Amino acid sequence: MAANVTPEVLWAQRSSNTEAEKNIIFLTINVPDVPTSNIKLDLKPTGLTFTGHSDTLKKTYHVELEFYDEIDPENSKVNHTARDVELKLRKKTLTETYWPRLLKESKKVHFLKTDFDKWVDEDEQAEAEEDDLSNFGGGMGGGGDFGGLDFSKLGGGAGMPDMGGDEFDEESDDDMPPLEGEEEDAPAKTEKADKADDGKEVAA
Repeated sequence: MAANVTPEVLWAQRSSNTEAEKNIIFLTINVPDVPTSNIKLDLKPTGLTFTGHSDTLKKTYHVELEFYDEIDPENSKVNHTARDVELKLRKKTLTETYWPRLLKESKKVHFLKTDFDKWVDEDEQAEAEEDDLSNFGGGMGGGGDFGGLDFSKLGGGAGMPDMGGDEFDEESDDDMPPLEGEEEDAPAKTEKADKADDGKEVAA
């Protein structure tokens, strides 16, 4: 029988009282080897419920979170990779002040950790570099009912591994034509060299 486990959840945040797209929560649910077909995500203004099953690891991941304050599900985004499910949740209330914690209850939970790769202090947000959110191509939409969510309709590489390496290879391929051109020039150079040798023989 598959073991039920609580996945590790990482979080960070940004705040803004003028720009909604910068007033967000970053949430990463670490669930390796969980295919899109085995994921169910229910995202609501007050919290989320996630369930995902890994056939290879024989584990069923399940976690329920009740947020400190409300979010805007329709303007939140999701990205599914082979390693995790990443969410960019938009806070409902515009404010410069950080949430004091992610969850409504102040009780500490063992599976929730700070995402130090994304975290910046509240007073250093203006100096922080813009986060690369290119993976977050898909909006949640649907009015907040995400039971049995079909990630494939959300875009942003949902259900697919990170393809960044392949994009790099394609760019490398674009650089190949000049190399082919150099190869084309090689026969011409050889012909010139042959003619030069012929000239030397005649002169001799």
